[in-house]
Amino acid sequence: MTQSTADQIIHEARNLIMRRGYNGFSYADIADAVGIRKPSIHHHFAAKSDLAIAVVEQSRAIILAHIEQLADVEPDAVAQLRAYATYWERCIADDSAPFCVAAMLAAELPSLPDDLVASVRAHFRDLTDWLARILALGVRQGSVRLDGNPEQEADAFLSAIYGAMVSARAFGDPGRFATITETLLTRVVRLH
Repeated sequence: MTQSTADQIIHEARNLIMRRGYNGFSYADIADAVGIRKPSIHHHFAAKSDLAIAVVEQSRAIILAHIEQLADVEPDAVAQLRAYATYWERCIADDSAPFCVAAMLAAELPSLPDDLVASVRAHFRDLTDWLARILALGVRQGSVRLDGNPEQEADAFLSAIYGAMVSARAFGDPGRFATITETLLTRVVRLH
């Protein structure tokens, strides 16, 4: 199936944001990669922030769909936490998504337009809300132990996942991600 021009633009913008950040690419970079002229990009996305918002919103929709599917397939909280960590481990190892788009944008928040900031923050709220629900479920299932409340622990868990991404990138070692996240999971998962 052939991607629409807008989809191709979003795809290339996602790749550029993951690798360079918002301030590290231009419409000229996208035009070269997609094989179109800059006015064609402006036709679909008037401003660069509109394009970045489309990338974040597409990511949010994909993640929310995966979360729903995961809950349907795997009601076990620990399995869902492991699936989340394994998803990123695979993406980092095969370089298909070496860094979360929203995490990269979050590092640039002070320089981003307000509408994009709102979209990035909504992404983080989605993830922390989901993680808090999963951690609370794990406590009810007897498989998770928490030192704080689920909301605090969700923030800590997400921070560790994104910190592991930074470490893997900083050391040029994708395997570091798995090592760090396994340490994280052993601290949260209650041994039977």
